[in-house]
Amino acid sequence: MARKFLYLIAAIILVIFGFGVAYQLNPGWFGRVAFVPSTQFVEQAAAAPNAYDDPAMWFARPGLADDPADWRPPVEGQKEAVAAKAEGGKLVGSAKAAEATAADAEPAKGDAAIFFVHPTSYYSKASWNAPLDDADANYRATLFMQGMASAFGDAGEVWAPRYRQATLGAFLATDRVTAGKAIDAAYRDVEQAFDAFLAAIPKNKPIILAGHSQGALHLTTLLRNRIAGTPLAKRIVAAYVIGWPISRDTDMAALGLPACETPEEKGCILSWASFAEPADTSMVIGAYDGTIGFDGRPRAGTRMLCTNPLTGIPDTAAGPDANIGTLKPSEGFKAGTLIAKKVGAKCDDDRGFLLIGDAEAAQNYAPSYVLPGNNYHVFDITLFWANVRADALRRLAAYEGKPSPVPPPAAPVAVPAAPTPTPKMATPQTSSSRT
Repeated sequence: MARKFLYLIAAIILVIFGFGVAYQLNPGWFGRVAFVPSTQFVEQAAAAPNAYDDPAMWFARPGLADDPADWRPPVEGQKEAVAAKAEGGKLVGSAKAAEATAADAEPAKGDAAIFFVHPTSYYSKASWNAPLDDADANYRATLFMQGMASAFGDAGEVWAPRYRQATLGAFLATDRVTAGKAIDAAYRDVEQAFDAFLAAIPKNKPIILAGHSQGALHLTTLLRNRIAGTPLAKRIVAAYVIGWPISRDTDMAALGLPACETPEEKGCILSWASFAEPADTSMVIGAYDGTIGFDGRPRAGTRMLCTNPLTGIPDTAAGPDANIGTLKPSEGFKAGTLIAKKVGAKCDDDRGFLLIGDAEAAQNYAPSYVLPGNNYHVFDITLFWANVRADALRRLAAYEGKPSPVPPPAAPVAVPAAPTPTPKMATPQTSSSRT
């Protein structure tokens, strides 16, 4: 399986080198050719009513052996815990932020239940929705779970369902009707898994929602359909809707929870989309501006919710010193280490993208899979892994009325204003200059 994955990476590299110039000029066309299915959409049969009672239908859940969400990255300089396991089959690794000292006591595991929806891991053109037994998609989803869902694991038990996700091409297709059918089919699995999750946990247990990319999209639908305006909303510690745009003007009201405005606020939503500089966000903006918000108004021209994961506050900036641990991947994304104080972040003052600084410097901590326009979508969580972990623990403590087990985040810093150009003085004309 690992060899197949490496072959895929090699093929992508060959495409980029062989068609680099054309790809940069028209990445959308290349994406459609490479990933959009040419087959007809086939309606998914509904899953059995008790399908998610089966532990095999979950990538992560309490009691599952080899749960990828149990992995923790070691701090730089420590031995990586790639294969070492403790009793019960759980991977061993430090859960501490990268700059913690040996004298710091590890906080006890939180008692929240985390419902995590993984991003797109099915890239095939063979069908509009992934078969549950697709080996390549499941392998990639497991890697995503290890790098992303693990950031929430110290706040409680992670539940992450397998679902018949829409293929990557569904998000690139010009046929939005067919693509919408595939996305809707995927959501139905997620909602059914959520019902099983609710049935399995105590009625008063606090809930953290988290998802990335396609998983975040499904969370927005879940918030609208199942949580907004219901007693369940009072159990939500926070919803981490990462890597999917949320319009502050046209979407927030329908989600039933406000944006998190402070690092300790509970019952609120966080969201961001990461780009290095110079950032070309035109592909994302082009797609976003062509959509209709949850309130029926166009999203065109509206600002996206941009939570800075280094501060826990929207529309703020923080330097690299505020980053207590970037997860730098290694060994084909099967492992990694936490490296502190390397990646800063600021929300731009235009549409709400999270800018992480110079692209050449950022590539040291995200060595591949950077998308066109310096889009660091794949690394939205791992760039800030330790800060995301601390944020979840901090908000859970606030929800439960307990002292925070982690220090407060760094205070936002002022974004330097762009220098005002000095007007040039007119040069007095002389007799020689007039000739």
